[in-house]
Amino acid sequence: MPYTTEEGGRLNNFAQEPKVYQAEAPDQKQQMNYLILGALGVVLVGSLMFVAFSVSA
Repeated sequence: MPYTTEEGGRLNNFAQEPKVYQAEAPDQKQQMNYLILGALGVVLVGSLMFVAFSVSA
């Protein structure tokens, strides 16, 4: 475990840091999947709102 010794002999423990990496941009297929899932989410929320308003009226 990584630690440092401060003034006065106190030990200071640090958490282990994960490796840092740069994210890759999504390819065409992933972008299409995101678009389809977003559209399905909008349809789902819209239909739930329609049902809620029609039941409450």
